[in-house]
Amino acid sequence: MVISSGLSRSDLELLDFFVAWAPPLTVDASTWVEVSFSVGGWPATVCVALAARRQSLPKLRFCLKLPMRILTRYILFDLLKVFLFTLLGMTVFVFLVLIGKEAVDNGLGLVPVLRMLPYLLPQAMQFAVPGTMLLATTSVYGRVAASNEIVAIKSLGISPMVMMWPTLILATVVSFGAVVLNDVAVSWGHGGVQRVLFESLEEIVYGRLRTTGSFTNGKLSVTVKKVAGKKLIQPTFLLFQSGGEPAWTITADEAEIRANEDRTGILLILQNAEMDFGGSGKSVLPGEEQYEISLAEFSGQRNSSRSPANYSMREIGPSKIEQKALISQLDQELAADAAHAMMTGRMFELSEDMWQDKENSLAQARNKLYRLSLEPHRRWANGFSCLFFVLIGAPMAVRLRHGEFWGSFFACFSPILLVYYPLLVGCLDKAKSGEFPAEAVWMGNLVLAIWGVWLMRRVIRF
Repeated sequence: MVISSGLSRSDLELLDFFVAWAPPLTVDASTWVEVSFSVGGWPATVCVALAARRQSLPKLRFCLKLPMRILTRYILFDLLKVFLFTLLGMTVFVFLVLIGKEAVDNGLGLVPVLRMLPYLLPQAMQFAVPGTMLLATTSVYGRVAASNEIVAIKSLGISPMVMMWPTLILATVVSFGAVVLNDVAVSWGHGGVQRVLFESLEEIVYGRLRTTGSFTNGKLSVTVKKVAGKKLIQPTFLLFQSGGEPAWTITADEAEIRANEDRTGILLILQNAEMDFGGSGKSVLPGEEQYEISLAEFSGQRNSSRSPANYSMREIGPSKIEQKALISQLDQELAADAAHAMMTGRMFELSEDMWQDKENSLAQARNKLYRLSLEPHRRWANGFSCLFFVLIGAPMAVRLRHGEFWGSFFACFSPILLVYYPLLVGCLDKAKSGEFPAEAVWMGNLVLAIWGVWLMRRVIRF
């Protein structure tokens, strides 16, 4: 450290107090004393004015010449570095978990798994991005606070918001990207996975039968003595019926499961079969017989209509219009049927049993409309959770001053886990049933925003 001889001991002690956090220090002998040091590896300069007053010792006045863009670059580059590396690691981890789950649950071979990879990637990133944003924020600001850089910035008269704004802007950009990612994951990604499963259904069934000797879904249950190539030896099929009716049972000497020509259904090719129609009769089928099951029924989806959760954002608007028209039509039909029954004196048609199916259809139509109205808010709220996680994580990490990587993250994530997610799940369930408006899914984000602003004010003021 080089100090000019024109400064008294008290001046030197005061000067050393302000810059002791950032050695090395160089002071040139002049009326204006220039102090050079670095902030996080970036060069900075502090000028000290020496002013004589009434022949007393000189007073020190500090003014910062450090450009604000240096602090902005320092935080932004550090945050991007941690965010990108962490995002890569977390995405790979979630990706492998999703691939393993699909492969184990459905008995997939190598080829279907490889075909499924592009569709699972958006789903993996959908889960990884919010947590990664919080992890990067708490890591960077926890380290900055632990090394007293926030204290140093405040001692020079600079608001800590100078170091907060880059992260908030980055989190906003990432949030918009997360909204798009959510939309792609639940529409294109989910649809692609289901398409691969449907096209690989024959392989899935045979793989399960070879390993466990049985296969079951919502429509069909199969047990076999053994599998020889494509031949099922002494199979037993249970065909489940709708409406609570008894299942049909089919036994055969041999059988084969094959997709039909247009791949819209499954063919059961039976040899010397016997069918039991749930106790209401039996039939013996010598020789070869074929029994066809639609692909939707075979895959366990009795209702072939898509869930609103799997619509893309551009499909939701037209679907809402169609659903409102359907509800209006059902209301008019109910009113017309009621008027007709009363005018003709056929009051028994107004009984609960006669109206149950019509009322169920109307209730299902309204429930679908509620869910269609909910989906855009749900995806926007989930995407912008990145911004609100940062709004909590940055000031809390500064206040906790944990330099350790995981300590800051779990200290910030624990209250989010206890407050945000219960609010989100509760409001989501109520909004699906129409008890709450669709906008209620923003409640968790609103609580985080209020909490984050309060924490930010504490960091700035104290």
